[in-house]
Amino acid sequence: MSNEAGFNRYSIEADAEEDSNEDRAADSQAPTESAHFRKLQKKLRRQVSAAIQDFNMIEDGDVVMVCVSGGKDSYTLLDILLLLKRVAPIHFDVVAVNLDQKQPGYPEEVLPNYLNEQGIAHYILEKDTYSIVKSVVPEGKTYCSACSRLRRGSLYGFAKQIGATKIALGHHRDDMLATFFLNLFHGGALKSMPPKLLSDDKQNVLIRPLAYVQEKDIIDYAALKEFPIIPCNLCGSQTNLQRAIINDMLREWDDAHPQRLASIFKAMQNVAPSQLADRELFDFETLASERDDSERLFEGDNIQVGQQSSLDEIGLPTEPKKQAFSASSPDKEYSIATNKSQQSTKIPTINPVL
Repeated sequence: MSNEAGFNRYSIEADAEEDSNEDRAADSQAPTESAHFRKLQKKLRRQVSAAIQDFNMIEDGDVVMVCVSGGKDSYTLLDILLLLKRVAPIHFDVVAVNLDQKQPGYPEEVLPNYLNEQGIAHYILEKDTYSIVKSVVPEGKTYCSACSRLRRGSLYGFAKQIGATKIALGHHRDDMLATFFLNLFHGGALKSMPPKLLSDDKQNVLIRPLAYVQEKDIIDYAALKEFPIIPCNLCGSQTNLQRAIINDMLREWDDAHPQRLASIFKAMQNVAPSQLADRELFDFETLASERDDSERLFEGDNIQVGQQSSLDEIGLPTEPKKQAFSASSPDKEYSIATNKSQQSTKIPTINPVL
């Protein structure tokens, strides 16, 4: 969809700016925290709208079902999408859906109270998947995989039942990075969570509008908004989860090297199949050179030739030609820069932590 007809983040920024002029004027004497909140909210709005536009996540007339768990991520996703709905150049609807999995001690009144207070259209689905997970997962194993499959099945079916055209999930950039490393370290695959996905049965389109958003910004935003967070007591209490270990690794990297995670995420958007080893993505089998008849001589001082008789048997030259070395060779690919600024270019070092 073109920018004119689709979800244009620049139009959103302009509309939102105009829409908030009155709020800013009234809040001109507000404390620093208020200014910080507005700046953070604008950042998240910009990142979410960028992801939506880049992957054409939301189109005119869509009904977006936001899966709300009661955690910081889904609360933030719902809040930002409702904000964008108000200022977007297209029309789309948002409905929140929560699956109450009947975990012991689950505060089932918290989420519906919040959604009702905010005037947000929603459904609360009740299904005892907790007992199923506990019965099928062996002692000592993590619950996440089984719990996720059961939850997905219920939510995907309900999306079709109510006519929702998109299912929005609250996974953020750091979730995508963690999944990438989980698959790399334990799954033997280079894959992650895509920003947009067609379900296996091809009945639903899943979107992750927080794909460009960092977890630390979500933590900050959720605290400022004072969302009523509901902890997951089913798997959150389990120790030694591989994802938790990966998340700790990513946080350490982010603290020590602030640009590293951004660089890794950029790499996930800049894949070069010919530089990997997947025969399904690149045709290595028929790869061949396309040499022409032009001759290119070695540039240097001398060529030492050994075992001339063996070279002669192979049919290789025993007196290969050479030419004088020139720093200003017309061959741009192999020429050496004489420019002072180029000569002073630093050679990047390899970080031993990687």
